[in-house]
Amino acid sequence: MCTLRGGAAVVSFLLGTFPALCQKPKSEAVERGRKLFQSACGFCHGNDATGSRGPDLIRSALVNHDKDGNLIGPVVKNGRVEKDMPAFAYNNSQISDLAAFLHDQTQVALHSASVPRDYPLEKLLTGDASAGKAYFFGAGHCDTCHSPTGDLAGIAKKYTPINLEARFLYPGGTRRMVTVTLPSGQQVSGTLAQMDEFNVALRDGTGWYRSWPRDRVKVEVRDPMEKHLDLLHQYTDANVHDIFAYLETLK
Repeated sequence: MCTLRGGAAVVSFLLGTFPALCQKPKSEAVERGRKLFQSACGFCHGNDATGSRGPDLIRSALVNHDKDGNLIGPVVKNGRVEKDMPAFAYNNSQISDLAAFLHDQTQVALHSASVPRDYPLEKLLTGDASAGKAYFFGAGHCDTCHSPTGDLAGIAKKYTPINLEARFLYPGGTRRMVTVTLPSGQQVSGTLAQMDEFNVALRDGTGWYRSWPRDRVKVEVRDPMEKHLDLLHQYTDANVHDIFAYLETLK
């Protein structure tokens, strides 16, 4: 188990005793993933993953719904024979690096789009507000977590139209929570810091970083954004435009 906090973490890092799990900056993972991708995948998908002989991965639904390689990994390891994609015997660390690179590329593409902050409302407001309200209180079950007179009151005034649409589709700022049950029965809860096939790590309410081998504990993860992620697979284009039109009425 790794338990580090504040100055102790800094000292451990400087002495070289900080566990490998704790010393992999994202930028390094991205660069490792970039080199791996370009050497093995760039010929088909382009060195920037925007497509060549093979498809553009930046626009791939699988890549955009992936979490820490959970969707990318099986495709890389098993290949897609029907699409002439070979299998690659990469380990979990390499899969994680590839995923880090691809997710970084999606962010690069997103920010390079240069959508103006004052993107005209009339170009976005193409839906039916009444249909959006019906979906909000009906099929979407949005009212189980949100209220137009509570947390969403005045939301159309808080955000520009383009940001409002982005926030309900891809809400951020909320970390996944996890509860780890030890062999003794003791439970430790906190924000999920990292999890793979071998280890799970969290940061508890006091700021301590703690990790355990996955095969020695029971793990329960709770994602406050899970419903939003589920809805991404269910929305039709009409649903998206209608919901946005309804949210724009909350001023």
